[in-house]
Amino acid sequence: MAHDDTTDRLPDEMTLDELRAEIEEIDRDLVELIARRTYVADTIAEVKAEEGLPTTDEQQEQAVMDRAGANAERFEVDANLVKAIFRLLIELNKVEQRESR
Repeated sequence: MAHDDTTDRLPDEMTLDELRAEIEEIDRDLVELIARRTYVADTIAEVKAEEGLPTTDEQQEQAVMDRAGANAERFEVDANLVKAIFRLLIELNKVEQRESR
């Protein structure tokens, strides 16, 4: 992550343009993390295919959702929102896994 002088100031001390630039940087970071997560999920799908394992693992999906909820609480973010985002990520990975088989 890039570090500049604006990150040393509190958000209420930043200009609108600086705040928007901060959002742009966060958005880039989010997309990078989604790409990394997707790459790892694709690799998991390859391992599952090689080992003849089913694409869907409900127990693992539940563990992911539980972690998402716990992390949301830790960072004081709405757990329902975070879980909805993770549900979408899981569903997108499942679609990709099905298409690649």
